[in-house]
Amino acid sequence: MIHGKNLVNGEWSAKGKAVFKTFNPASNDANEWIFYEAHESELDLAIEAANRDLKTYSNFSGKKKGAFLRAIAEELEILRKHIVHAYCLETGLPDGRANGELGRTINQLLMFATLVEEGSWVEASIDTAIPDRAPIPKPDIRKMLFPLGPVVVFGASNFPLAFSTAGGDTASALAAGCPVIVKSHPLHAGTGEFVATAIKKAMDKEGVPAGVFANLNSKDHHIGEVLVKHPGIKAVGFTGSFGGGTALQRIAAKREEPIPVFAEMGSVNPVVIMPSAIKEKSEHWAGQLAASMNLGAGQFCTNPGILIAVEGEDLDRFCNDIEKAVNTQPSQCMLHPDIYEKFTRGFQRLLSKPSVSKVAEGQDDAEVNTALPTLAMVNAQTLLSDPELMEEVFGPFSILVKCRDEGERLAIIKALKGQLTLSILSNKNELEQHQELLYLAQERTGRLIINGVPTGVEVCPSMQHGGPYPATTDSRFTSVGTGAIKRWVRPVAFQDLSEPLLPDALKDANPLGIYRTVNGENTRKAL
Repeated sequence: MIHGKNLVNGEWSAKGKAVFKTFNPASNDANEWIFYEAHESELDLAIEAANRDLKTYSNFSGKKKGAFLRAIAEELEILRKHIVHAYCLETGLPDGRANGELGRTINQLLMFATLVEEGSWVEASIDTAIPDRAPIPKPDIRKMLFPLGPVVVFGASNFPLAFSTAGGDTASALAAGCPVIVKSHPLHAGTGEFVATAIKKAMDKEGVPAGVFANLNSKDHHIGEVLVKHPGIKAVGFTGSFGGGTALQRIAAKREEPIPVFAEMGSVNPVVIMPSAIKEKSEHWAGQLAASMNLGAGQFCTNPGILIAVEGEDLDRFCNDIEKAVNTQPSQCMLHPDIYEKFTRGFQRLLSKPSVSKVAEGQDDAEVNTALPTLAMVNAQTLLSDPELMEEVFGPFSILVKCRDEGERLAIIKALKGQLTLSILSNKNELEQHQELLYLAQERTGRLIINGVPTGVEVCPSMQHGGPYPATTDSRFTSVGTGAIKRWVRPVAFQDLSEPLLPDALKDANPLGIYRTVNGENTRKAL
């Protein structure tokens, strides 16, 4: 049963008078649940509790933190039926998508549990003293990573589970030893409440202090702004629009103590279609790209928004193939009427330009809030002269760009802003002859994909889900994979600190048995 309250200091609270409901875009009606906007007093209490319990939680062993993360995963599985039901009512997405995303969320938690249980992620580094070194003695210096402090995580509209209440930001911050305050996304507050319930049950089960996790409801931007401005918050995680991410970054930068905002803000994820890909697999790639463009009604941050190819007979054949593939794609319900309307305005604005033509359109099922997958076409010079054509349209929309030659193709890559992904479809021999293309692509993106579509982000240690600005606010970090934990920590060095006072990770005997860098050697050996 959903009660619509905020989780604060281990208790469900409803001190605010303002209320709101979530919306079912498939039925085009509000859901029955009522949610209470968080009051600023609840916000203050949540942050106070987070800072109160920071020392205790940050000193949890890797084994104890791992047990907590595993307990969250177990509780999510127990609540799977309720979570999926709320998810579908609040998004209009099918239960297959809900179950898949919940599985990913659970696997992320287990991945971070394994990481912290092993323990080497703290990057312990030891340089032992050389007291008789000339001309001056060398001190004993030891360094490792420590949690920043309480973190605010903003739920993402398009991923109610994997990038929201217990998603990658929350899982990685908890793994790092940081208390987390989630600003639940108002489009799926019910889903968020069930997930917060699972986290609370895990906290109670594992003896985790009450201030380590909070979940706050809010329909407008006010609570989010106050959270980011609060001196008790030390970092922010955000997945969403460019406007939202940069607004939070400006707020954080104006604080007396500026804090990092790790915002993933999407991109157009260009796909370069080389001649060999068209000659050898035109129909295959046309089908793959059409499906990728329409996956989840195009509401993925890795949606392929720009397709780039050089003119010729082969491209004409590919245009026919992708036109057929897009025409057979079904329309799908978008997350909210406002998102649907924004998508419609966005692609219609681009199609109204004289130099932009519509090539294909999917099948209309005449249901409310359903977006038609749409493919447009433009020549390279028009794209280069109109930056608006290189901006993301959130939804199932892509532009096929026809280049006269390789020079125009490279000019487009140079003109691109930072991207989460950039894909190149080509065979090996052809690719080896285009080293400049590979170099330019690497400069523009966080993940270079060869012979694959951009949608689908594997959750693994080697994944980089981030990219140069404006794809993210800091291209050095990822929001997917074990590397996501690095956003919530900072290195601290200890010089000549006595052995009993050192953290276990830096003690001579290496009681944790982790890998450490000792005088330049990566080893698990004791000193």
